[in-house]
Amino acid sequence: MYPTFPRGKAAIVGAATYGIGEAPGLESIDLAAQAGLKALAQAGLTPQDVDGLFVCLPQDFLSGLSMSEYLGIHPKLTDNNRTGGSAFLTHVFWAALALASGQCNVALVTYGSNQRTGAGKLVSAMKQPYFEAPYRPVMPIAGYALAASRHMHQYGTTREQLAAVAVSARQWAQKNPEAFMRGDLSVQDVLAARMVADPLTVRDCCLVTDGAAAIVMTRSERAPDHNRNPVFVLGAAAATTHANISAMPDLTVTGAADSGARAFAQAGYAPSDMDVVQLYDAFTINTILFLEDLGFCPKGEGGRFVEGGRIAPGGELPVNTNGGGLSCAHPGMYGLFTLVEATQQLMGLAGERQVPGARLALAHGSGGVLSSQATAILGTRDTL
Repeated sequence: MYPTFPRGKAAIVGAATYGIGEAPGLESIDLAAQAGLKALAQAGLTPQDVDGLFVCLPQDFLSGLSMSEYLGIHPKLTDNNRTGGSAFLTHVFWAALALASGQCNVALVTYGSNQRTGAGKLVSAMKQPYFEAPYRPVMPIAGYALAASRHMHQYGTTREQLAAVAVSARQWAQKNPEAFMRGDLSVQDVLAARMVADPLTVRDCCLVTDGAAAIVMTRSERAPDHNRNPVFVLGAAAATTHANISAMPDLTVTGAADSGARAFAQAGYAPSDMDVVQLYDAFTINTILFLEDLGFCPKGEGGRFVEGGRIAPGGELPVNTNGGGLSCAHPGMYGLFTLVEATQQLMGLAGERQVPGARLALAHGSGGVLSSQATAILGTRDTL
């Protein structure tokens, strides 16, 4: 028995990115505001129309208040939920509920980070947990390396299969003029790159960039007034399994198995119905784990599933069509970018990387060290 979700009652009418790569001189809030303004303009709206604000900034734990002041607005509700990269998918869940129940009329979900030019390195707020601190792990990558090692041991997954994920992402990035890294990349390049945390090399790891993303949501009956091709939220769900990697119940199974099952049930569709899939690929092992847990292949088969260009351009399952966190952008938290890319694909706005006839999309975010998972199923009007 799955809880009732207002299927198709809320729609995305604007989706934008801003400042991907390097944006010197801009603070995180500047970037988030600019992405929000772009998304609102697409929908023919202004900041004054926003009465539901969902925002999360890297080092501002009161960003709901800061962004309201920055934009000069007085929203009825704000949400500053922080679950890491999954936060923005949970924002969509709560925004859909708020819109369907009349708590707000226009919801803005936005995020920005100047991580690259502001700090120049991956900024982590993660504290060393008691049982892990003696080993002095470099987090979060050490946690993901642990999961990758276990998957390799248990299922025979190879470093070449992990590398195939990075290569596929790069091939998509080469079709995206906004992507930060677009140079050629081979499996051998990934294997030969500097080892960061065995078995993950630097090319198995996400980028460190600046950038911002935003989406605008409204009730479905109002959506045609703001966009000729609105994208409807058909299902959304989240799941939390742990905080620290040492407490993860099974290093090869994430909460996506739970969030995905509920989101698909709400939407009334199955993994095989999805035309495009946008996954939080902070590390190459993520894509393999999520493809398994979300039902695109059996557990343990993810490595073999991604071989042979299956998730690359021209493959049977388009995954991370903007280049993902591995090759497009990763400004601290990437989750909102999965929603923007899924929306642009369904609106037919993805340019050279456009998947023909895309009607259904899955967007998935991950937070912490595989700790929090959130899934959204989006569709065009004819999928309602």
